[in-house]
Amino acid sequence: HGRVAMAGFLGFIAQCTPLVNGEHAAAPYRGYVAGGTPFEQWDNMPLLAKAQIFIAVGMLESYGEGAGNPEGYVHYCNGGLPGYFPPIAGRAGFGQVGFNLYDPF
Repeated sequence: HGRVAMAGFLGFIAQCTPLVNGEHAAAPYRGYVAGGTPFEQWDNMPLLAKAQIFIAVGMLESYGEGAGNPEGYVHYCNGGLPGYFPPIAGRAGFGQVGFNLYDPF
C-alpha cells in the first residue's frame, strides 16, 4: 500500500496547485469550481466519476493480490517479493496491456 499512499499524497498536493485547481478553458468535470480545496473538488465530482476511480483501483488491487494467479506467483505474505505486481501484459480480455506495473521503466 506504500505506492498507493504516495500516489494519493502526490495527487492531493497536485490538487492544491493553481495549475490544477485554478481556472480552466473547459471544466474538467460537471460541477467544477475553481479554487476549491481537494476535499471540495472530491465532493463536487459526480458519483459515477468516484465509482470509476474506486472500480479501477479495486480491479488492480484484486489482480495484484493474486486474482490473476500467474504461474510461479507467490503472495508477499507467503514469502513473495514485497511490491511485486504480476505481469498483466496479454492477460486482459480487451486487448494487449503492455505496461509492467512492477517495473515500468
